[in-house]
Amino acid sequence: MSTPVRRPRRHDPGRRDRLVATALDVIADAGVTGATHRAIARAADVPLGSMTYHFASLDELHAAAFTRHVEEVAARFDARMCAAPDRAAALDALVEHLTGDLLGSGRDLVLAVELYVAAARRPALRAVTQDWMQRSRASLERHFDPVTARELDALVEGLVLHSALSTDPMDRAQIRAAILRFAA
Repeated sequence: MSTPVRRPRRHDPGRRDRLVATALDVIADAGVTGATHRAIARAADVPLGSMTYHFASLDELHAAAFTRHVEEVAARFDARMCAAPDRAAALDALVEHLTGDLLGSGRDLVLAVELYVAAARRPALRAVTQDWMQRSRASLERHFDPVTARELDALVEGLVLHSALSTDPMDRAQIRAAILRFAA
C-alpha cells in the first residue's frame, strides 16, 4: 500500500493580512453578501480551512476588512485636516476629501456604501462605522466646533449616499457650494 502524497505546507506569514485585503476586493466586486468564506479563499488562493483558522467568523473577517478601509480613509482625511492652516483651507480640504477620496474612487464609494448597508444590520460593523464617524469628527474639530463637525460629517455621509444612488449626482462645484453654504 502506498503512502498518500502530502502537499508541503506553504509558509505564508502574511496570509491574514492578505485575507483582509482580498476580502475588501471581493466586497468591492461582489458586495458583502458575495464576500463568503469560499469566495474570499478562492480569490486569495488559500485553502478554505485557512479562513476559520484566522477568523472565528465571517463577521469578524468583514469587520477586519472594513476596519482596514476605515483606517486608510480616516488617515488620509486627518492628514488633509492637519495640513489645512485655517478654516477656509479646511473647507477646501473637506471638499477634496469628499470629491477626490470618497467619490473619486468607484471602489471606495462602493466599499463605503456596502459598509453603511451592512452596519445597519450587523452590530460588529456598526462599531466600525461609529469609529469612522468619531475619527472624522475629531479631524473636523481641528477647525470646527463639535456641533458643526458632527453636522458636517453627517452632510458628507449623506452626499456619499446621494452620489452612489443618484442618476444625476451633484458635481464638485455643487458639492463645494453646499458645504460652503452649510459651514458659513
